[in-house]
Amino acid sequence: MRAVRWGAWLGFSLVLGVAAQAAPSAVVKTPQVRAELVAHAPQGVAPGRPLWLGLRIEHQPHWHTYWKNPGDSGLPTTLNWTLPTGFEVGPISWPTPQALPVGPLMNYGYEGTVLLSVPVTVTRAPGDDGLKVGLQAQWLVCKEVCIPEEGEFTLSVPISAAYAPHAAGFEAAWARTPQPNAQIAASGQISPEGIRLRVEGLHPSWVSQSLRFFPDTPGVIDNAARVQARWEQGVWQALIPLSAQRTDSPARLPGVLVASNGTPGVQVDMALSGTWPIGPATGVSQSAAGAAPATAAAPVSTAQLAMALALALLGGLLLNLMPCVFPVLSLKILSFSQHPAQRQVLLAQGVAYTGGVVVSFLVLAGILLGLRSAGEQIGWGFQLQSPWVVAALCLLFTVLGLNLVGLFEVGMWVPSSWAGAQARHPTVDAALTGVLAVAVASPCTAPFMGASIGWALTWPTGPALLVFAALGLGMALPYLLASAWPALGRWLPRPGAWMVRFKQFMAFPMWATVVWLLWVLGQQTGIGAVAAVLSALLITAWLTWVWHHSRGSARAGIWRLAAVAVWAAVWWWAAPSLQDHSAGETGRLASGEVAPSTWQPWSSERVQEALSQGRPVFVDFTAAWCVTCQYNKRTALADSQVLADFAAKRTVLLRADWTRRDAAITAELTRLQRSGVPVYALMTPGSASPLLLSEILTVSELRAAIARLP
Repeated sequence: MRAVRWGAWLGFSLVLGVAAQAAPSAVVKTPQVRAELVAHAPQGVAPGRPLWLGLRIEHQPHWHTYWKNPGDSGLPTTLNWTLPTGFEVGPISWPTPQALPVGPLMNYGYEGTVLLSVPVTVTRAPGDDGLKVGLQAQWLVCKEVCIPEEGEFTLSVPISAAYAPHAAGFEAAWARTPQPNAQIAASGQISPEGIRLRVEGLHPSWVSQSLRFFPDTPGVIDNAARVQARWEQGVWQALIPLSAQRTDSPARLPGVLVASNGTPGVQVDMALSGTWPIGPATGVSQSAAGAAPATAAAPVSTAQLAMALALALLGGLLLNLMPCVFPVLSLKILSFSQHPAQRQVLLAQGVAYTGGVVVSFLVLAGILLGLRSAGEQIGWGFQLQSPWVVAALCLLFTVLGLNLVGLFEVGMWVPSSWAGAQARHPTVDAALTGVLAVAVASPCTAPFMGASIGWALTWPTGPALLVFAALGLGMALPYLLASAWPALGRWLPRPGAWMVRFKQFMAFPMWATVVWLLWVLGQQTGIGAVAAVLSALLITAWLTWVWHHSRGSARAGIWRLAAVAVWAAVWWWAAPSLQDHSAGETGRLASGEVAPSTWQPWSSERVQEALSQGRPVFVDFTAAWCVTCQYNKRTALADSQVLADFAAKRTVLLRADWTRRDAAITAELTRLQRSGVPVYALMTPGSASPLLLSEILTVSELRAAIARLP
């Protein structure tokens, strides 16, 4: 019922948004906010006279929107103005924000009422009918959930006399807007522990007060960390920890300093000195003035490790929702249905499944870390970059499907003493199911996984393996808890004939996975390899049929030997095609992977060329075996409004296809502190580091990011 109420609320918000767009006015109302376009012209509208415009947002209790630096999450409000010739809009005057803690995160924004004002320079007198103002605004409003909203506003400002119906609101907003103070001297010293701030020249009323620093630049400091601060002879000194997900290494750090006594905040602009430690921003140490080679890896702090473990655990949980994992997990669900009342059996299977998942994650991590230490350029999901592994998984899932529909049982292929092992040792079967789940799940990068894996691959072996173990525990945790909960048996349907049909139905997700794997294989090696492997899979099904129907026949041995010989011959014939890596751009263009008129293949040279021309660059790091990548490619990245926004900003769209091993793409992902796909990077000319977007893209997130481009 609660989900229904939330859905109705969201739908109502969308309806209101559509209505607002259909009939623009000075006011837009949603269940969360009341937004109004306002103006202030105390001397009338004329050249040389002051004129201010603004968006006034009244929030419902406990809802909030965001400052220009939203903190650990969120998006700032954006204002796009439509004014006649002779009117030039200045930047937003952002009032001092509030600190908005959300669990372990810290955001910056506004509750209650806020007015975002902009100065307007008038160089040409408007017509006698007044000044027509148009505004298209977008904001993200959050409480337990976040809702992206937008509105189109119009306002007619008379020019014959002073226009100041909102004078009090503008005065209050300006009083809350921090101003620079020439008497204040601020500086920062970079150290491995963080940035050591030193601020002197503050007003005497500030001395001994508790201060908070709001940085203008996101992705530098740990917003939620506890700040060690002290006053010494009127000088405020503080140590602010760096963000474990640092995305920038600036030479200066402007921001706002606020005192606890309620006095208006002040603007400070700190010049930074020292050398940036190794971190996600660049992967190498940098001085505040420029790059410098690193000599040693930065130590892993307890806070960094705790954050990585938490994100890894959450990413592992979300991995269960990825489409590539469902076919294998369906087997686990089936086993729960078969033993609903046997608590000890379920618990043993849950523990064994968890062990299989965690150990498999550790084995894959060990292989990956070992190969990386040996100089190999590989990343998460590397095993599906091998056509041989893809073909082997096609065979495995085909055989599993045939088993589920009842065409064969394990006893047909192995001695009777082995055939009973599964029944006698269901825990072994559960552990192997966990191994298989990881084999299929590893190409997927769930939300929060990218950052945690990226950090782990730059850390020493011990902390890195802990992160991968947390990933495995997160993935297995729902099933471990379910197996330990006795009441689960009452939630499941009673055993019966339906279980046979359900088991047979589970074959189809297996075969759907084979279709996906064959498509991956086609991207890697071309259509010839797909045809060859399909032929081999057909012969595999035929071999299974022969084996099944020859039971009890006097010539069963001859028939089976002949079938095995044909099966081996077909797979031997298919093998050379798996070594053909020449599909190239032609194959990808034919499959729709790259539209020549929109997307271009990625290269570092193309990136630098576009940036040198003053054009922004958007890079889609993708792979055919990444289900999330394909979902994003067919939804948010294919949206006509998003593509139109890219075109309007003259954005160069590049696609880095990681379906096959590519050392250059792997190196670039490493530089971005990511080790799997999808990764989406928006690069701006003159910016030191790209903006990394979410793994699961939305149209609103993309459009908001594009709107911030110059």
